[in-house]
Amino acid sequence: MADKLSHVDERGRATMVDVGHKEPMRRRAVAEGFFTARPETIDAVMEGRLPKGEALAVARVAGIMAAKRCEALIPLCHSLPLDAVHIEFERVDRGIRIEAAASVTARTGVEMEALTAVSIAALTLYDMTKAIDRNLRIEGVRLIEKTKAPIE
Repeated sequence: MADKLSHVDERGRATMVDVGHKEPMRRRAVAEGFFTARPETIDAVMEGRLPKGEALAVARVAGIMAAKRCEALIPLCHSLPLDAVHIEFERVDRGIRIEAAASVTARTGVEMEALTAVSIAALTLYDMTKAIDRNLRIEGVRLIEKTKAPIE
């Protein structure tokens, strides 16, 4: 582990990391999170039967939009020209697993964009189901993959 935090200068002040000296690389990050609710709520989400509409479609678009605006949401995050953001939903025992994959060709990683996409997609599901279920939870948001490769 590094002795110095990358977002703190020599005087202990928050600062944006200078990545100008780094070579651009092809970068990808994948994050996941879980949205849990009563089984009948998950059924309604997966079948598109919510009073507020098609929750998965809205959550997918919300997650993509959030990834694209990550620098406006997280202080000191670099603006990145995202190449792609993909969001998938899978029914699992715990409810719905949300996976977001973000990719970019840049000087810095794209982890925060993938994590933000999962988080906002989950919050959107929460917002669209809160009127019918008081047992909602968002859990286990984490980075599951991070890669980088030279540009060919």
